[in-house]
Amino acid sequence: MGAAMRRVQVGSALSSFGVGFTVPFLYVYVAEVRDLGASAAGIVLAAFAMAALVVLPFTGRAIDRRGPMPVLLVASGVAAVGALGLGLASTEAAAIAAAAVLGAGTAVLQPALATMIVWCSTPETRTRSFATQFFLQNLGLGIGGLIGGQIVDESRPESFLRLFAIEAVMFLVLAAIVWTVRMPQGAVLGEAAPKDAAKGGLRTLLGHRAMVQLCGLGFVLFFACYGQFESGLSAYGVEAAGISASTLGIALAANTAMIVVAQFAVLKFVERRKRSRVIAGVGLIWAVAWIAAGYAGLGHASQAVATTAFVSTYALFGLGEAMLSPTVAPLVADLAPAGRVGSYNSAFALVKQLALAVGPAVGGPMGAALHGPYIVTFLLFSLGITVLALRLGKRLTPLQDQPSLAGTRVVMVSKPEPAAADA
Repeated sequence: MGAAMRRVQVGSALSSFGVGFTVPFLYVYVAEVRDLGASAAGIVLAAFAMAALVVLPFTGRAIDRRGPMPVLLVASGVAAVGALGLGLASTEAAAIAAAAVLGAGTAVLQPALATMIVWCSTPETRTRSFATQFFLQNLGLGIGGLIGGQIVDESRPESFLRLFAIEAVMFLVLAAIVWTVRMPQGAVLGEAAPKDAAKGGLRTLLGHRAMVQLCGLGFVLFFACYGQFESGLSAYGVEAAGISASTLGIALAANTAMIVVAQFAVLKFVERRKRSRVIAGVGLIWAVAWIAAGYAGLGHASQAVATTAFVSTYALFGLGEAMLSPTVAPLVADLAPAGRVGSYNSAFALVKQLALAVGPAVGGPMGAALHGPYIVTFLLFSLGITVLALRLGKRLTPLQDQPSLAGTRVVMVSKPEPAAADA
């Protein structure tokens, strides 16, 4: 790992560490500490998500035209302002505005960091680079959440201000670290950015069938997993399986622990196999996870067995996530034509954000009241992941599907199929 990549990874990990201080407590902070109520908290969370949906369509163009570094520097500053604003917000309007600013800033960070990782890596090292980022981000989130839990005091609003201030500082630390990064020779806009970046970007992407299929697959992946963690699945656990709030925390910890423990062991397995088949395997693993969740809610097992099955569900999701991190993000980069990596990363980030917005809205009510249909629905979605992944594999070149075949050769990125080909 070169010096540039190390700095990008450290900055990414520290920003996740800062986010970990506030994410677990945002709802409680708005609804109870600021005494704005549950409806206000819901609006604040929605504003956070909607701001991301607004800015992401423009992010890719900015990255491709200006480069990821200036975009990331601006986004870090915006996110820092939003975080500090939330810590100071005492009215509903102020909290909503600050959440929108924070959501916009953090949404832009993801594709900007991904593009920097692409620029600082080669096709041979990209898989490991994205796996390392995912590992460090989860480790940072987990440690930040643990420390934040020791600092926070619901009877003292100033303790929450301290959390949001730490988050703001970590965004600025990310900006400071990235500012010192010297991009490898050749990763310059004069060579990378297409002259028509402002014109045919969306049309080019929509004409690239493999990327369109990957975006569809990505939506199902995030809808059926991340979109259920803190909504449908937790509601199902409480209502159907009798899981306590403290056990939900243990389940989330099991998910993070599985990622941290399994990431690099899984990486060795993934690197020598076809990406499409790895993703297909994730669908099967998650199908087993949903079966375990279904068993936990049947009511035929003891509470201890039901609890074990439910915690195992989150652990199995973590295993699947560890397999996806070195697979999906590098594939997005390898599909992108020269000069459009930012656009492709932003498009995939937008798909992810849409799934995270729709997932809780659909899964929350089902998990709380329609227990059997909820499990069956998401079991079928998981099996659908396997089918979609195998279909995607037919669209990929051998080197896109399995970069290890190249040995020491450079994996060429694909050229999007002409839009006219769809006619």
